[in-house]
Amino acid sequence: MIASVSFDIAGLFVLTILIMSVILRKMTKGNANRLFMLSMLSALIACSFDIISVFVDHSGADNAFIITFAHTGYLIFHNAQAPLHVFFLINFTDTWHKVRRNVPLKVVLFVPYAITLLLLLINPFTKMLFTVADGYEHSWGFYTMYGLVAPYIVVDSFYVLKYRNQMEIRKILALFSMVVFLLIAIVIHLVVPVLRVECFANAAALLMVSVTIQRPEDYIDTFTGLYKHSAYANDLRRTFKNGKHVHIVMINIGNYSAIQNMIGYEMSIVLLKDIAERIENIALAQKARCSLYFLDRGRYRMVFDEDDRDKAEECAEAVVNELKERSRFSGFDITLTPCVVLARCPEEIESFKSLMAFGMDFHEKHAYSGRYVEASEVYDPEEFAIQNNIDSIIDRALERNSFQVYYQPIYSVERGKFVSAEALLRLYDDEHGFISPEILVPAAERSGAIHKIGAFVFEEVCKFISGDEYKRLGLDYIEVNLSVAQCMHSDLADLILDTMRKYDICADSINLEITETAASYAQRVMQENLNKLSRAGLSFSLDDYGTGYSNMKRVISLPLKIVKLDKSFVDEQHNPKMWIFLQNTVKMLKDMKMEIVVEGIETHEMVEMFSNLKCDFIQGYFFSKPLCKDEFVRFITASSAALGASRALE
Repeated sequence: MIASVSFDIAGLFVLTILIMSVILRKMTKGNANRLFMLSMLSALIACSFDIISVFVDHSGADNAFIITFAHTGYLIFHNAQAPLHVFFLINFTDTWHKVRRNVPLKVVLFVPYAITLLLLLINPFTKMLFTVADGYEHSWGFYTMYGLVAPYIVVDSFYVLKYRNQMEIRKILALFSMVVFLLIAIVIHLVVPVLRVECFANAAALLMVSVTIQRPEDYIDTFTGLYKHSAYANDLRRTFKNGKHVHIVMINIGNYSAIQNMIGYEMSIVLLKDIAERIENIALAQKARCSLYFLDRGRYRMVFDEDDRDKAEECAEAVVNELKERSRFSGFDITLTPCVVLARCPEEIESFKSLMAFGMDFHEKHAYSGRYVEASEVYDPEEFAIQNNIDSIIDRALERNSFQVYYQPIYSVERGKFVSAEALLRLYDDEHGFISPEILVPAAERSGAIHKIGAFVFEEVCKFISGDEYKRLGLDYIEVNLSVAQCMHSDLADLILDTMRKYDICADSINLEITETAASYAQRVMQENLNKLSRAGLSFSLDDYGTGYSNMKRVISLPLKIVKLDKSFVDEQHNPKMWIFLQNTVKMLKDMKMEIVVEGIETHEMVEMFSNLKCDFIQGYFFSKPLCKDEFVRFITASSAALGASRALE
C-alpha cells in the first residue's frame, strides 16, 4: 500500500516545499502569483485526497460515503489542474482581454470542467464514473473525464505555440511540461494501474514552472519590492503586441539626482523604498488593481488593465498630491518634484518604443507644473516616430546622399558686410520630412554615423570654397562644426588636412567650431587633434558659449580665435543682471584678444544693442535664415551689390 502512494507522498513533499518557498519569497501579489499559488494548493489537496483514498480502499472498512468522498475530492482537485494551468498561461501571455471577447474560447475554458464537476456531483446517483459497492471501481463513463481534459491540452499547446516568440526557450519547455508530464502519467497509470503517478507528475511540472518562470529575482526589484525595469519592458512590449489597451501613470522624480547627491547613496535607497510604499498605499486606498514598477533613479510606473482604467486618473492625482508635500527624511527637509504623466496606450502613445523613449526624460523636457498632465499635452507622435527611426533615417540618407549643407551668413559690425558663414547640416527625409539637427546629431553620434556625416559636410565645404562661385563672394572663411565624437576620433586632424590638400584649400579659409560641451572634455586625443590642426594654421571658434559648465582654465588653454555667445544671452538681453554679465563677458574676451560672434539676432534693436557692446560679428534670422548653397550665393551677391551701390552714392 505504501508503495502505491510513494509517488503521491513525494509529490506532497515537493508541493509543500514549493508553497513554503512562495510564501517566504512573498510571491503572493499579482494575478500570476495568485494563480500559481492556487494551482499548488489544488495539487496539494489532490495529493492528500489520493493518499486518503488509497488508505480507505485498503482499510477494509465498509464505508461507501468516505470512499466516495475521498475519490470525488481527488478527482475534483486533480482535474482542476488543467484549466488552472491554461489560466496561468493566459495570464502569462497577458491575453485575458482577448479571452473576454472570444465567446467560443470562453466556452472551451469553462464548460469542460463544469461538466466534470457536474458528473462527479451526480455520480453517487448515476454510478457513471465509479462505484463503491464492492470497493472502488471505475465505471463505463470514467474515461470521459480524460476526454474533458483534452480541450485544455489543445488550448494549452495552442497558446504556447502561438506566443512562443514572446518567451525564452526554457519558459516554453516549462509551460509544455504540464502537458507532457500529464500525458506520460496517464499512459503509465493505464499500463500499471497500481502506480499513482499523476499527482507527482503535476508537482514536477509546477516545480519546473517555479524554477524557470516564477523567479522573483527575474522581475522583482530587491530594494522596493516592485516589479523591475526588465519586467516593465517585457510586460509593455507584450501589451502592445497583443493589442491590449492600458492606462499608465508615469512617475519621474525630477529632482532625484540632486536629492541623491544631498543625502548619499545608501539613504537614497531608503527614500526610493519609501516612495514605492507610498505609491502602493495610494493604489490600495483607491482600490485600484494595477501593476507597480520601479525602473531606476526615481522612475515609477502604475499600469492599469482595461477593467480598471478609470482608477488611473484618481491615482495620478493622488500620487502628485502625496509626493509633492515636503517631508522630513534622514534629518533633511526634502521636497520631491513628482512629474506625473497619464498615458492612454495605444490611443495616445502608439508603440512600445515611443513609450520607452518618452518615459525616459519627459521630466527634463517639460516644466514641472505641480499637477499630473495628460500624455496628449506633452507627447508629439511625429517627433517620437523620428526618434524611434532615426538610425534607419540616417542610414537611408547616407545611402541616397540625402544630406545637404546650408550656410547662414555672418555679418561684420566693423566692416559693415557679410564676411563669413556657418555651414549647417540639413536633412529632409521622404517619409518624415525635415529632421531637426537636435535629434539628428545626437543619434548620429550614438551610432557612429557622425564621422561619415562630418566628413561629408567638410568635403562639401571644401568643394564649395575651391570653386569660382565662392571666390567671387569675397568671404574670409567658412565655419564648420565639429561634434564631440569627431573631436575624440584619433584620425580627425589627418582627415581634415587630407581633404584640404585634396581641394587645395588654405588654412585661413576654414574656421572649426567646437561646442562648449566638447571643450569641457579633458581628453588627450581631442587635445592632440586641436593642437595638430592649430599648428597647420586652422583657427577655432567656441560655439554655444554660456550654455555649459566648462572649466575656464580649460577654455583658455584651447587655441581659440572666436567665441560665439549663445542665443540664451540674446533672449534675456533686457534682464539688467544679464546685461551686466554680458558687458563684463565681452570685456573679458576682448582683453584676451578674442573675437565675438552673437547668435540668434532677430531684430534691428538687437543689432544696435550688440553693435554698441562692441561685439565683432552678428549672426541670426534678422539677416538671413540658413540657405542652401545656390540661395546663399545669390544672397551674398545681392548684398555685396547693394553695399557697393550704397557706398557709390556716398
